[in-house]
This record gives sequence, structure tokens and C-alpha cells, in this order.
Amino acid sequence: MNAKTRLSPGDTIGILGGGQLGRMLAQSAASLGLKTHIFCPDPNSPAFDVSATFTVAPYEDIDALDRFASSVDAVTYEFENVPGPTAAHLDAKVPVRPGVRALEVSQDRLFEKQFLSGAGVAIADFADIASQQDLDEAVARFGGKGVLKTRRFGYDGKGQQMIRKPEDADGAFEKLGAVPMVLEALIPFECEVSVIVARDLDGGIACYDVARNHHENHILKTSTVPAGVSQATLDAARAMAGKIVAGLDYVGVMGVEMFLVREAAGERLLVNEIAPRVHNSGHWTQDACLTSQFDQHIRAVAGWPLGSAERHSDAVMENLIGFDADGWHEVLKEPAARLHLYGKAETREGRKMGHVNRISEKS
Repeated sequence: MNAKTRLSPGDTIGILGGGQLGRMLAQSAASLGLKTHIFCPDPNSPAFDVSATFTVAPYEDIDALDRFASSVDAVTYEFENVPGPTAAHLDAKVPVRPGVRALEVSQDRLFEKQFLSGAGVAIADFADIASQQDLDEAVARFGGKGVLKTRRFGYDGKGQQMIRKPEDADGAFEKLGAVPMVLEALIPFECEVSVIVARDLDGGIACYDVARNHHENHILKTSTVPAGVSQATLDAARAMAGKIVAGLDYVGVMGVEMFLVREAAGERLLVNEIAPRVHNSGHWTQDACLTSQFDQHIRAVAGWPLGSAERHSDAVMENLIGFDADGWHEVLKEPAARLHLYGKAETREGRKMGHVNRISEKS
């Protein structure tokens, strides 16, 4: 297995995960003349509809993984909770991009924060929490406030608790399951922003514009570009994202979420977390850039040159969550909107069913 393997049109990329991100990756791969093979345990995966081949099997099924590996030329993943042993097993047989280390770092919030700190990017203060006593002591150090999060398997607001006064910490360790956790200092940020960054096999890096993100019920609702930040902040965000992917020897697209803090001295960025995959806050790139984040990821995984990350339009991406998607016919009437539906069979509250990109002339 050659880590520098480059694919040719007609080759096949294996994708672990069959959700909407896998679906959009498969669509981009097809537009570049590449085939995809989706591996996912869910028989109703929406990515299956647009892939050349798919496998329904648990991620721990070694025989199925071996057959999968023999049918593809490189492997990527659409979500960061792919079991580590699964990625490692495949990596011994076929290039896995991004690599196993990116999964190890991103799957554990403590490892992630230790890596980010070592990479030289600014983050909020944090503490390793293994008991209620650890939590009480850390809360006292952080001025009675913080955000308590489980180290593993938290997303969209799950596995965390806000602590706004010392009493909020009472019993919080047990409430979240008495599992390893981290406490993050509570940051008085103006908003969350994110940057999508890509790195290729040769170490070349391309960064998209910074997006300003708005959440509802802990789920991303809109991402807006431009984000209304200074050029210095934009440059800083791109530099921080570049340090992160270089430090991981990363190949592919990554989402880097940051807090924007406004102080008397100006704007400051703190990295909140990284996602080693294409990212919801980068969906605007599909219609406001010549090269979308999905095209960019496929290029990198294939070992091809990266495309331009320049933005040709302003954009607002809106997630269609749950029954929001029932208004699809109204979106189609908007002349500057492009509808993206994920083909999910069942609509549920809180489920991401699609998104809309509304573009306008670049300001």
C-alpha cells in the first residue's frame, strides 16, 4: 500500500458512512469521473442512491471490510466517529485519507485540545475531568463557569452541560454518565465562525472564506459569507486552520470551528473544535465557489491538485431541519436560491433533511 497513491478517472473511492455528506461526496466524485463504494450499516442510507456500489455491514465486520478494501483504490469517511480499529484495519490495505491520526485526535475532546494547544493555535482554557471532585476544583478555577462535555461521542449539543454558576456543577458528572470529560472555560464570544480548509498529498493548502454560523436548538441553522470580520481576522483564521492540517499531516477537507471574541484591542479567535471531514458550515461552497468543499475533498483523496477556494458570490446557507423541508416547492420559486435535498425517507424533528444556498453578488 503506497501512501502516495494517486487515482485516475474510473477508479473507486470507498466512503465510510452513508448519510448526506457521503451522498454529496459521491455526487462530486461522479462529476470528476470517479466511482464510489459506500460502506454503512444502515440499509436506508441516502448515499446509496447515488453510489456505484454499496455494502450494508457493521463497521466491525472484518470480512466485509476486507471485501470493501479490495474493491476500492482509496478510502475516506463522512463522519468522525468511525471506529478507530476499522480505520486502522483498512489503512493497512488501502490509503485512508484523512488518516487514522485525525480520527484519534478528533474523537476525544481531551486529545483534540492537547493537539491544538501543541499546534500553536489559541483555544479556551480546559481541564481534564475524571470525577466530581475534578469538576468542582476546575469550576472554581474557571470562576464558577464553564461548559462540561463528554470526551467522546458528543455532537449537536449532545453530551454537554452549561455551568453558569457553581451550583450548576452539583451532580453534573453523574448526570452526563460519569464518563471521562473535559471542562472548557466559558468564553464571552460574539459568534461562532468556521473555516473550511483543504490539504493535498503534497502539503498544498487551500482555505475558504470564513463563515458566520447561527445555531438553533444546538443545530446549525445558517452559515453566512462574508462573515463580517476584519481582513486580519480572516487571515488569522486561515493561518490557524493551516497549522492544524499541517500538524496532522492531513489529506482532505476539514471544518475548523472558532469563537470570535471582540475586545477593546480588536477581534480575537479561539479554536473550538475540528471536524476531519466535509462540514455542514461549508455547504455554501457548492454554489458560491467554483470548487465546492466536496469537490475539494475528492480531489485531495484522489491525490489530485486542489481547486480554487475563492468565493465568486456572497451566500447564506440555511439548513432545512425536520419539517422545514416540506417547504421545498416555495424554495424552488426563489430565483437566487438553490435547493439541496438529501433523499432521506423519513422526516423527523431535528433531522437534517436538506439545505438551501441563497447567493447574491459578491460584496
